[in-house]
Amino acid sequence: MVLSYVNCFVAILAENLIKNDRTFKDKSLSKRKLTQNQKRRIRSNNEKTLHRHQRREKKEIDWQDDMLGESQDGIVVTRYSVHADVEDAAGEIFRCNLRRTLSSLVVGDRVIWRKGNAQLQGVSGVIEAIKPRQNEIARPDYYDGLKVIAANIDRIIIVSSVLPTLSLNIIDRYLVICENAQIPAVIVVNKVDLLSDQERAEVEAQLRIYQQIGYQTLMISALSGENMERLTALFDEGTSIFVGQSGVGKSSLINHILPEVNAQVGDISENSGLGQHTTTSSRLYHLRQGGQLIDSPGIREFGLWHLDQEQITRGYREFQYFLGTCKFRDCKHLNDPGCALREAMEQGKIHSVRFANYHRLIASLEETKSQRHFSSEN
Repeated sequence: MVLSYVNCFVAILAENLIKNDRTFKDKSLSKRKLTQNQKRRIRSNNEKTLHRHQRREKKEIDWQDDMLGESQDGIVVTRYSVHADVEDAAGEIFRCNLRRTLSSLVVGDRVIWRKGNAQLQGVSGVIEAIKPRQNEIARPDYYDGLKVIAANIDRIIIVSSVLPTLSLNIIDRYLVICENAQIPAVIVVNKVDLLSDQERAEVEAQLRIYQQIGYQTLMISALSGENMERLTALFDEGTSIFVGQSGVGKSSLINHILPEVNAQVGDISENSGLGQHTTTSSRLYHLRQGGQLIDSPGIREFGLWHLDQEQITRGYREFQYFLGTCKFRDCKHLNDPGCALREAMEQGKIHSVRFANYHRLIASLEETKSQRHFSSEN
């Protein structure tokens, strides 16, 4: 009798252990297989917690009016989560708080700020107003909506690389942004010292596509110094910004142009040829010859989700002459009868590569419509 009770107890204990083990495994699997919505909620909750902490931290070091000097002009050279570095007319940089009334602030913004009579917890003043922007460039973000990267830009330098291959599709994405922002663009191809003679001829032929429609292009090597003087000459006036994927050599170019900055250079992944992000915040630098240069963090995927089909079409400058001349007003510019764009492509007036890239962008726009989780409000 005792033995039967023992056997029964052991059986029940074993069954419970098996159930607990299955429950543990199920929980482990559920942790490993979070849905996209779950991941978004986790990230959103984390960001809200950080924001509350930052608001409390900022509140602790708010300035009273009698602690501040006179209003003065400045330019934002770096933006952080709750602070910004502002440069005054004499070229001195001060870390500042932001007034709560400021909805957004980015590198390149011209601002009105007041210097404190003394530093308070490492902060030297307060930004009180943002002057009207000449222009701005922004990228869409799944979580943050339309995120402005920089403001008051005179020139966008699109940096590409021959590693792993030169991507004209990515160049076209950047150009669509430039055209919609009405900011002149220069296409720069870096690391050309790695090309054979045949490969170099192929890249030159690809760049002629853009030269023929009015874009300035430049083949350079930060390593060998090829055409670096011509690149530096672009920055003689106004404010320029480098944009490009990680690994294209933006940090190396910064180091060549501004050796005293010593921007961190990232390692290249042997598998993908793409580099790790090395610049964590956008930064504005002054050049000896008089211009300014903004270095922004590398962007692996410069999405165009915030643009509609009409805006993407406007981003192709060579299309403009033919728009409005198609047979049908709702022409999709594919195999539609009487399509002026397709006829222009067939006649060599529009390059077939650009035409194909345009339709790739339109197709990707349709694919991501159901995945938009952002608004266009700042």
